[in-house]
Amino acid sequence: RVNELSKHLKEAYDKLKRAYQDTIYRLSLAAEYKDENTYNHIRRVGYMSREIAKGLGLDEYHQELILLTAPMHDIGKIGIPDEILFKPGRLTQDEFEIMKQHTIIGAKILGGTDVDYLKTASVIALNHHEKFDGSGYPNGLKGKDIPLEGRIVAIVDVFDALTSKRPYKEPFPLDKSFKIILESRGTHFDPEITDLFFDIKDDLIKIKEELKD
Repeated sequence: RVNELSKHLKEAYDKLKRAYQDTIYRLSLAAEYKDENTYNHIRRVGYMSREIAKGLGLDEYHQELILLTAPMHDIGKIGIPDEILFKPGRLTQDEFEIMKQHTIIGAKILGGTDVDYLKTASVIALNHHEKFDGSGYPNGLKGKDIPLEGRIVAIVDVFDALTSKRPYKEPFPLDKSFKIILESRGTHFDPEITDLFFDIKDDLIKIKEELKD
């Protein structure tokens, strides 16, 4: 009887978890539709971020937490004007200042709650464009002052963008993308996370292939 009840509870939990994950993906997709990204882009960011978290030794709870929350990194783009978001050429300085606001908008949309996954999603939205050398935005944080989740999603998001087709570019080959990532070690990206990225790159490529656009 107890075993049967446990089985039913686990089934109900798994069903709720799947619904929860699907809701997050669809919420994230609201912003990604504006940015011409895809459903699989946000899934790839989630799954690759989880692989990084696993490699760093985070426990299963935090691995799942980043899987669920990393897809919401760009949700703030829903508040950026289309003429800036879809501009084919280089943004002016004023336009770039507006674009940078998507981090703050996203953090505000997701913040102000005690729910773990929303708090983590807010941290990621705010910090995924910070750079390890302090030259990122919105706050110019440096090194380990950048929350770990932001440092993880930063490298995954750039890797997926480099290797994906966009309205303004064709996908870069893997070797060129890896070269760019390596050259950004210690400047854009956390050196420890960059080293891990290359240690598990085959796993990340597998995710990329399984979740093609």
